[in-house]
Formats: sequence, C-alpha cells, structure tokens
Amino acid sequence: MTVYDVAIIGGGLAGCSAALHARQMGASVALFERGRCGAQASGVNYGGVRQQGRHVAELPLARRSRSIWARLADLVGDDCEFAVTGHLKLARNDGDMWELVAHQALAKSIDLSLEILDRSDLRRRYPYLGDRFSGGSLCAEDGQANPRLVAPAFARTARSMGAVVRENCAIERAVVSDIGFDLFVVGELVPFRARRLINTAGAWGARVAAWFGDVVREDVMAPNMCVTEPIPPLIGPNLGICGGGIYIRQTRDHGSVIFGSGLGIADRDALRTRPLADVTMESARAAIEMVPALANVLLVRSWTGIEGRMPDGLPVVGASPGLSNLFHAFGFSGHGFQLGPAVGAVLAELSLRGETETPINGLSMTRFDPPTTHPAAADAAGQT
Repeated sequence: MTVYDVAIIGGGLAGCSAALHARQMGASVALFERGRCGAQASGVNYGGVRQQGRHVAELPLARRSRSIWARLADLVGDDCEFAVTGHLKLARNDGDMWELVAHQALAKSIDLSLEILDRSDLRRRYPYLGDRFSGGSLCAEDGQANPRLVAPAFARTARSMGAVVRENCAIERAVVSDIGFDLFVVGELVPFRARRLINTAGAWGARVAAWFGDVVREDVMAPNMCVTEPIPPLIGPNLGICGGGIYIRQTRDHGSVIFGSGLGIADRDALRTRPLADVTMESARAAIEMVPALANVLLVRSWTGIEGRMPDGLPVVGASPGLSNLFHAFGFSGHGFQLGPAVGAVLAELSLRGETETPINGLSMTRFDPPTTHPAAADAAGQT
C-alpha cells in the first residue's frame, strides 16, 4: 500500500497551493476534494488580491502571497486574469482618515507602500466616484484575479508534477495510525495512508480538526456577490470603504463590474447557498452611491458561496496544538483568496521542514484557549 508523505483534505486555493509546493519540495502528495477543486469559497469570491486593510497578523502572509501572485503565470502556466489595478480604500469622514493614516504607518513597517489621498485628490484622479468621501488610501500594487481559474490552475500543475488529486472524493473520517494518518474515502474500504495531514477543508475545517481533538468554533458565512453586463472601462482600482460595506471592481478582460455587500444564506450541511434579493438591491444602491455612473448598468447575476468564519475574523493557520504532523488552515472569514498561495507554501514548509520563515504566530489555533479577541478589520468580510 502506498504511503504518502502528505495528504491534504480540501481542494481550495490553499490546499491546491500546498500540494504544488509540497511536490516542489519532493514530497509525495495526495489531495482529496469532495467536489471540484476551487468550487467552494476559493472560486466564488470577489477576486480581490488585496494587502491593504489587513490585520497585522495576516500582513506577512499577504506580502509573501503577493510575490507569488506576481509570478503566477510562470508557476501554474496561466496568469488567471491577475492584473495590478491598485486598491483604493475610501474614507467617509475624518475618523476614517485617521484610521487610514495609522494603517499606512503599520504597512510601512513591512515595506508596503500606501498613498494617502485627500478629497481633492479623489476628485482629480477618480472623477467617477460619488462626492461623499473625505479621502482614501491607495495601495498601487494590489489587484484582482479570476477566482474561478486560480485553484484549478494550482491543482492541474500539482497533478502534472506527480501529485494525486482526487476530485468528487469525500473523506468521511481520518484517524491517527501507526504510520501517521489513515483517511477513509466514502464508499471505499481501504484507507489512504500518509505521514502528515494538512487540513484545508474550508467551512468544514473545524469539523476535520475536531476528529483529532483540536476543537474550535467555526461559523459559516455567505458573501452576497453581483456582476453586471460588460461596460466600457470606467473603474480603475478596486474600491473598498473603511468600516466595511460595498466593494467594487471592474474586470480588465471583460468589462463587467463585480461588487458585493452583505450576506446571503448558506447551509453547510446541505451544501446549498443562495443570495438574497433584498441584500442584492441594497448592494446595488450602495454601488451606485459609490460610482453613480452604474445607475443605468444592467445587473446580470447574483450569487454566493459557503465560507468559514472564525469568531475574531482571522483564519486558523499553523500546526495542531496537540498532535504532531497535523496542520490546519481554515476559517478565512471572507478574505482568504489573496492569502491562498502563500498559505499553501507555508503549510508545505511546516509539514516537511517543521518551520517557515513567514510569521504566522497570530493565527495559531491556541489563541482561542483561553478565548481572546483580535481586532480584525471590520471590512474584511467578503473582500478577499
């Protein structure tokens, strides 16, 4: 029977990246995805590649991930529509402006450059914006990508490098064994065996962790997303707002405008989600308030997906606190898309080398024992 160096439960972006990076390090890898790789939160999100506005605990991962995004085409053979558009975070009042200035100082400490803009700067550079904003903060190196393309591209590349990638393959349970771990696939009698296990099971990550006594609360959320008909180029950088709310981007290749705000409905057990009409209407009103020229643009579709959310809005990333050779990354709380490539690289390093140079101390599961509260950015949800 084959014993893999690494088994991975969950084929989202973090899991597929972990498979690719573990293969690059020479490990034998088997990845198991209940549906299709990237079909859950990794494939139905907003598509922002954003460093700005992140909690300090996430910033090292965000910086490392941005370097991976820059070489995505070389790494997976496809740029996945990644474009450096910038990210403009808008302030509604003087209090928001103070928040942006404080975050600029924090970002500078890790060599992330942010430009503070006042009201006159906004009017001059982005005349399509509504007039309610006091200013903003521009991160010029942030951008966007097509989330439907990215995780599958990592999965294809990992498979081409020799990883076993099994889609439509649900793991009903996994247990500690003499070799490491035994994974039992639904409908199959013989388990898969691995020396190390990586849990990137998304909204079901806490359930997998609980199989091994790592107990943490993970809720579910369903960011409500919308897309319009294609329109001529209008919006430059991705747009967000202090304190949360509406977020907007225009795709470079197609011209459609993607925006989101609020939450739909998600049933984690039934694997079903749906957007809500009233939330969609309120999102549309907020989008028009931010960019008035959208008032006569046709809304084509709304959607949502199942995403795990932690009590403090920050993901769990790192080694199991109680069991060796078990590693977790889940609960990205609506803002994990940009982080995914680096999370996979870090998981591969932790599992195969026992260490990583990327600081992730603030994301350990142990922060919940005893419970603590991390002041995660209020506008994180939905803004990948």
